Amino acid sequence: MTNDLHPTAANQWTISPPKTPEDSLEKAGRLLELVTYCSLSTCSVEGQPWVSPVFFAFDAALNIYWSSAIASRHSQNLYANQGQAAITLYKSRKSEGPTDGLYLVGTATELDRLGVEQAFPLLEKRAGSPIPRSQADYLGESARRMYHFVPEQMWCTGERLVCGNQLMDTKISMDIETLVAFMKSRL
Repeated sequence: MTNDLHPTAANQWTISPPKTPEDSLEKAGRLLELVTYCSLSTCSVEGQPWVSPVFFAFDAALNIYWSSAIASRHSQNLYANQGQAAITLYKSRKSEGPTDGLYLVGTATELDRLGVEQAFPLLEKRAGSPIPRSQADYLGESARRMYHFVPEQMWCTGERLVCGNQLMDTKISMDIETLVAFMKSRL
C-alpha cells in the first residue's frame, strides 16, 4: 500500500492529501484567472491523441467553455468518444525548470441554445472586448459551436523532488468543490 501523502513512483508522483492545501488553491485560482488559452486533449476512437490550444472562459462551478469548428479534429474526437477530454493550464517560462500547472480530466459536450446564451457573455468578458460574432453564429447551420467541459478530477503541480540524480515533478490531487468555494470567496 502506498502512502497518499508522499509522492512516489508507485502513486505516479501524486500527493492525495485529505484536504487541498491553501497554496494549491492559490496556484489553481491564479492559473484560472490569468491563463487565457488551455491545452485541450482529445483522442480518436483509434487511440490517436490530439492536443489543441483553445481560448477559454470558466464559470463559478469551474466549468470551462470555448468555441471551435464542428469539423475540427478535437471536436470530432469529442463526438466520437462521449466527450472524454483532458485540459491543462500552465504558466510557461522561457527556460527549462518548474512551472505552475493545473490538470483537469472530464467530459465535454456541445452547448444548446440556452448554454450558448450563458457561455457567450463569459467568453466575451474573458476576451476583454466584444466578440465579432453573435450567439446565432454558434447554432443551427453554423460551422462553429460552443462547448462545455465539466471537470471530474483535478490536480495542480507540486514540488520537484530529488530522486537519485533526477528531479521528479509531482502533482497534488485537488478537491473540485473546495476550489469552487475558494474561488467564490475571492469575489
